[in-house]
Amino acid sequence: MNEISENLETLKKTIRRLSKRWDVNNENLEIVAVSKQQSLEKIKQALEAGHRHFGENRVQDAYQKWNEKDGLKKDFPETCLHLIGPLQSNKASEAVALFDVIETIDRPKIVKSVSEEIKKEGRNVTCFIQVNVGEEPQKSGVLPQDLEALLETCHAHSLSIEGLMCIPPQGEPAGLYFSFLKTLADKHGLKNVSMGMSNDYEKAVPLAPRFVRIGSAIFGQRE
Repeated sequence: MNEISENLETLKKTIRRLSKRWDVNNENLEIVAVSKQQSLEKIKQALEAGHRHFGENRVQDAYQKWNEKDGLKKDFPETCLHLIGPLQSNKASEAVALFDVIETIDRPKIVKSVSEEIKKEGRNVTCFIQVNVGEEPQKSGVLPQDLEALLETCHAHSLSIEGLMCIPPQGEPAGLYFSFLKTLADKHGLKNVSMGMSNDYEKAVPLAPRFVRIGSAIFGQRE
């Protein structure tokens, strides 16, 4: 067993332990291995260990690594690839063609672009809305008070939203923001949330997230 396999197993054991402690059913929780700026060798080690959910920040970088012609998806076609970075509308076509999950829907222009491309390409892409839970001006995500209007825009464009995603402010109690996101999801009838990274996923586990996005705790520091 290589180091990355061991790290994945350690994460799974921690999630099982916390789930038992908090009496939470996390059978559907998936670890999204954040593979941005990681070497192909490390990513292949995770793939060979049986891991299949991976997250990338940039469409172009992801295409170079994961495309089905000569990238990692050629040998591992069952991989579920998540876009976890901001999406520009001029990249919507490439994003819909490559990614299986887009976690960063955050404004009407993106809703329209992604919806049009999904219809055009006939792909089944799972979409989440990113919420700027800390209302930080430098961060992507819809403001909490604008979430309802954005969901209405999604409905108008027939874009199905499966859940909400957030990145809490640095240096503040992550658990408070995770609870807030879960409350927003429940309020709007959304059963899934994506929250928790290497340094704070243990605060997310008691809230039964659908996805946790883990980078350095699997791969080590980015290269």
